[in-house]
Amino acid sequence: MIFKSCKLYNCLGYTFQDTQLLVDALTHRSSASNNNERLEFLGDALLNLVITEYLFQKYPMASEGELSRLRASLVKGETLAKLARGLGLGEWLRLGPGEIKNGGFQRESILADAMEAIFGAVYLDSGLVSCRDLILNIYRDSLVLLDNINEFKDPKTLLQEYLQGNKQALPVYKVIKIQGEPHIQNFTVECIAAEARVVAEGSSRRKAEQEAARRLLQHIRRQ
Repeated sequence: MIFKSCKLYNCLGYTFQDTQLLVDALTHRSSASNNNERLEFLGDALLNLVITEYLFQKYPMASEGELSRLRASLVKGETLAKLARGLGLGEWLRLGPGEIKNGGFQRESILADAMEAIFGAVYLDSGLVSCRDLILNIYRDSLVLLDNINEFKDPKTLLQEYLQGNKQALPVYKVIKIQGEPHIQNFTVECIAAEARVVAEGSSRRKAEQEAARRLLQHIRRQ
C-alpha cells in the first residue's frame, strides 16, 4: 500500500518507521488473515490508559463515577468512528469484497477498530510517549469540550438521577420492534416513567434507549 504523498501521515501527525504496521492496522479481517484485530486489542488498552490518565489529572475533584462516564463518552465506538471519519481513514481501509459492497468504509465498528489499531501500531512503532501524543492530538478538539462533566452524562443516567431526585420510580424500557438484516438492524424502544411514555428508534438497543430517555426527560421537564 502506497500512502500518496504521505497524506495519511499528515492527517495522523505521525510518520511510521515500519509502514507494515500501518498496513496491518488498516486491514480488516474480511480482507486478509493478517489483519488488525490484535492491534485493535492493544490499541483499545492504550486508549483507555491515555484517556484515563488525562482525565485523572484534569479533574482532580471528580468522582470515580464521573470520570468513568467521561471516559466512556470518549472511548466508545461512536466517538472513535467520528474521529476516524475526520481523518478520512475510510479511504485507506483494506476490506474484503463483501464489506466493500456493504459500505464497510463508513461502518462505525470498522472505523472504530481501525482507529484503535492505529494506536496499537504507533505504540509498537515507537513506544508509549509517541502513542500518547498521537491520541491526545487526535482527541484535541474533543478534550477541549470537557468543561462541564454533567454534559457528558448519558441521557439514561440523567433521567434516572432526575427521577430519583424527585422521588419517582425508575424508568422502564421495552423493545417493541426490531427491523432489518442482522448487520443493519433498527430498534424501536419505549420508555415509561413519571406517568409518561415515549418511543424512539436507533441502530442498536442502547442507542434507542438513550434517545428514548432523552425525549422523556425533555417531556417531563416541560410539564
